[in-house]
Amino acid sequence: MSDFYTTQGARLPAAGCVPVYLPYSSTPIAAGFPSPAEGYLEEYLSLDQHLIQDKESTVLLRCKGDSMIDAHICAGDWLIVDRGRQAVSGDIVVAALDGEFTLKRLILRGQQVILQPENPAYQPIFVRPEQELSLFGVLTGLARRV
Repeated sequence: MSDFYTTQGARLPAAGCVPVYLPYSSTPIAAGFPSPAEGYLEEYLSLDQHLIQDKESTVLLRCKGDSMIDAHICAGDWLIVDRGRQAVSGDIVVAALDGEFTLKRLILRGQQVILQPENPAYQPIFVRPEQELSLFGVLTGLARRV
């Protein structure tokens, strides 16, 4: 079973699209004890420019399943995936193994390729030489509604 809905992929705005800028403050917000506000909104930030390095090679995919829950990736999250980025060991990747797509952490140990889930309820996938593995892209961010 796939870990994301390939049919719900959405293309991000093309390079010629006008980004939307949102006001932001560089003052961190305490998630523990309340503290008085130390600053005010001071600038504007475009989320697409902040989250996306290469718009032409970046796609959005919808996450399905809970195999990456310990990496804080939940079912329903929008995955920001860069198809042009070179994957390295430790990256979270979208991979196609024998035609089945999955989202896992890529582990390279010598010649061994492991697709590691981030949930102890799932076993790592040790890619065998006779299997067909294709890396679709590298996870560079995600978005979810609270």
